[in-house]
Amino acid sequence: MNWPSNPRVRILIGFFAVLLAVAAGVAWLSTKSRDGRIHILTWSRSDATPQATQEISPSAKSEAGITPHAPAGTEVSPALIPSPAPTVITPPGNLIVPVAGVRADQLRDTFADARSEGRVHDAIDIAAPRGTPVLAAADGAIMKLFPSERGGITIYQLSADSKYIYYYAHLERYAEGLAVGHFAKQGETIAYVGDTGNAGAGNYHLHFSVAVVSDPKRYWEGTNINPYPLLRR
Repeated sequence: MNWPSNPRVRILIGFFAVLLAVAAGVAWLSTKSRDGRIHILTWSRSDATPQATQEISPSAKSEAGITPHAPAGTEVSPALIPSPAPTVITPPGNLIVPVAGVRADQLRDTFADARSEGRVHDAIDIAAPRGTPVLAAADGAIMKLFPSERGGITIYQLSADSKYIYYYAHLERYAEGLAVGHFAKQGETIAYVGDTGNAGAGNYHLHFSVAVVSDPKRYWEGTNINPYPLLRR
């Protein structure tokens, strides 16, 4: 190629050549084209020249969870993802010791004690002489009077708000006239301490448990909670 002999023409040609080179470089390094795609340049460490261009379409950005306010590659911290609200069990209040003459400070916490066949007690035993009145721990309807192999003579009482079942076991007998459907008032005598069921002859005590029920019609499927701290208030 023969260059013009005129110096001014050479300067102009050189100037335009530089402008074309700069424009080409800017176009190459542009990170966003007219169609809205993002261009990511990767470089070889050996020769520092562009090796490939990867395009991420707007739909791919959406699928990847990239938003205008969050750069590509960022993730929501697990600590910021709300967890399902835990189930909260609110224990009943204002229970009384369900055996006449027994003080709260005389109780023993036997809720977690082991029982036969790998069972856990899930209740407390309140020792008292045979025939001691058993009292309703709270207001509630008598749901079932049941002779059980393990519990002996038993009572199921549903709390007035239908949230809890109070279970009385190893009774000697029921109070006179007690019947299913009767609404017992707190402190009312509903039975008498005995040793029926698997309590053991002469081991007179009341087996008392409290359970949270999700369906009052299936009260026997409740979740037991420890009565000891409730009676110690």
